[in-house]
Amino acid sequence: MSAHVLKLSIVTYGALAACSAGTSTPSQAPTEARPASRGLATAETGARIYNGNCIACHQQDARGIPGVYPSLVGSPVVLGDPSELALWVVKGRRPSSMPAGRYPTAMLQFGWMNAQDAAALLTYLRSSHGNEAPPVDAAVVARALDGAP
Repeated sequence: MSAHVLKLSIVTYGALAACSAGTSTPSQAPTEARPASRGLATAETGARIYNGNCIACHQQDARGIPGVYPSLVGSPVVLGDPSELALWVVKGRRPSSMPAGRYPTAMLQFGWMNAQDAAALLTYLRSSHGNEAPPVDAAVVARALDGAP
């Protein structure tokens, strides 16, 4: 086994172990969200959720690990339809715009997230790390999650 493959295996194992630790409940429970105007989630709450659950795979800078975990910076999925992104994050339903088989890892499901948590996280992802997309309304997320099998 080459040193590069061994290093990649160790990095992958460590990241998978860290990611799987927060699959059923948030590893850092977010504090109660401040009321947001017109139901829009706050990016501040989303940052806490990201930092407690997503960093291990997508990294602090949201650029992922090349060839292992995708970058969220400039991602068409992150910047696209928030309903599809919510279904991917919460229920594990891959958006049709995301080709399968590009990465050797699978997106974990964060089924513990309610619509407000998911909207806060998506708002954070869409407005940080150089991304510029409108905030996500929790009602949009709730409709997507309620309509999903």
